[in-house]
Amino acid sequence: MNKLETLQYYFGHENFREQQEEVIDAILNHQDLLMILPTGGGKSLCYQLPSLMMSGVTVVISPLLALMHDQVVALRSSGIPSAMLSSMQSLEESRQIEQQLRQNQIKLLYVAPERLMNEYFLNFLLDLNINFFVVDEAHCVSEWGHEFREHYRMLSQLKISFPNTTISAFTATATQAVQEDILNNLNLKNPKVIKGSLFRKNLTITAKHRQTDGRRQLVNFLKEHSNEAGIVYTFSRKQSEAVATYLKKQGFKAEAYHAGLPTDIKNRVYADFVADEVEIVVATIAFGMGIDKSNIRFVVHMNMPKTLENYYQEIGRAGRDGLDANTLLLFSNVDIVQQKSFIEALPNSPYKQSAFEKINTISRFANSESCRHQQIATYFQDYIEPCGNRCDNCLNPDQNSIDITQEAQKLLSTIFRTKQSFGIHYVVDVLRGSSEQRILTNGHDKLSVYGIGKEYSKAQWLSIADKLLELGAVGIGEYKVYHLTEHGVAILKGQESVTIREERLVVTKAKKRKVNHFDEYEVEIFDKFRALRKEIATENKVPPYVVFSDKTLKELSNIMPTTKAEMLEVHGIGEVKFQRYGQAFLELIKAIQNV
Repeated sequence: MNKLETLQYYFGHENFREQQEEVIDAILNHQDLLMILPTGGGKSLCYQLPSLMMSGVTVVISPLLALMHDQVVALRSSGIPSAMLSSMQSLEESRQIEQQLRQNQIKLLYVAPERLMNEYFLNFLLDLNINFFVVDEAHCVSEWGHEFREHYRMLSQLKISFPNTTISAFTATATQAVQEDILNNLNLKNPKVIKGSLFRKNLTITAKHRQTDGRRQLVNFLKEHSNEAGIVYTFSRKQSEAVATYLKKQGFKAEAYHAGLPTDIKNRVYADFVADEVEIVVATIAFGMGIDKSNIRFVVHMNMPKTLENYYQEIGRAGRDGLDANTLLLFSNVDIVQQKSFIEALPNSPYKQSAFEKINTISRFANSESCRHQQIATYFQDYIEPCGNRCDNCLNPDQNSIDITQEAQKLLSTIFRTKQSFGIHYVVDVLRGSSEQRILTNGHDKLSVYGIGKEYSKAQWLSIADKLLELGAVGIGEYKVYHLTEHGVAILKGQESVTIREERLVVTKAKKRKVNHFDEYEVEIFDKFRALRKEIATENKVPPYVVFSDKTLKELSNIMPTTKAEMLEVHGIGEVKFQRYGQAFLELIKAIQNV
């Protein structure tokens, strides 16, 4: 059979997608190659089809057992003899597969990179008729990439052990540095490099500033995707479990997935998701690499990803079937500070500086007001026109921006006059004229800037601070102390103006709700409650936890009840405790809300 006949017979397609045939021809001509094509572009067919037209077996190196298993199941269902060798097989099954390979009964063999380092297995491969090697998820080779794996780096041995066997490397993303690293490390000879456009026209990309913990925004988004499959990415294992529990209570079919779960639970969640028994997987980045589920209709990020590469790979898991899919990124500049603190703890190396640059890139992307598809493409040295209607910025190009130069100057001046020695919450409290004891003790109620910012709420001033952080007008030092940069000084002197989208200054109040999980809570308010608790405990000569537990204080900081009835809904507060301590906390809540 020729190429088109093979395509029709085994895969049921009438025509090749863009660039697939060029890759297939290169493989059939025994040429090394690197293909960079977005997820959903049809990379797998590029090596599966030529394998069927060549004698011998194709060895596919892939990073995940679940992905290999899904690929083998799909190939076998299409009548293509395939197998995988991994820890999932028993010794007897492995020996049977080896026998089939010796008898040329298997066309595609899937293995993890770790197995190739096994001396027995390498010697076994030397006895086979291998037509070509495939390195899938090839970005894992590069130390400059976002998913570097040590065993992938060792694939440089392939050309040493098999000098006359060609290698085809495939990845969805690669910057110029990563691309060169892949080519050099795999020792590809006169390789053909084929790059597809990174524009996924069926994906709509949206990024929004996260309000509080983002759960209300998440639920509003999910209501638009009723009975559809999707992935919600979280920053931590704890957060994935808390958000999954929250969504289940809201009536969604959701499950948590992270590396800390027992293997049987992870396998069950994965299988149920693939089988459409579970609609939403709330996961850390441990989930989804290479997932072979085509009908994922949405991907949500509850926090800023570490890099633009990570982000693009993760949203690429939506809409692999070519149908419309939506992505939502909820972010805060707290995410940036958190990520940078992790990088700071790393030993000094060229990669540390690279990590900082990548964080700054994803931050600029999230906060930008230009076409998001175009920004992604530009980052990967692909150049496209603005998408027109496939990202929030292009869909709403005329969002109202307002001039906040004067407000920015007030905030910058307050940072300066408090000697650039405090966190942003303290600075805003000074700006808004708070009578908090620490401000009075420091004498900052005597400053000219004290109380000149009462026209905005604290949340609005924090949004303005976020904007200045994005612009590089302020920096954050040790202990989260804010300081002015040269850019900030220029704004303060009136040499530059500042604008902000009006929507970022609109603060929506969440309805009161009973809180059961405390990944995130209002830390500053909690601290004020804790101080009051200490005062009451000292007066009554009891330990602070006897007054209210930390759990109670955290729930109070999230709910902020204003009546006795609302307060009695809070964990750990009964009639007796309310009679003893409740009124003092209600008065403090009222004072906080009136500041």
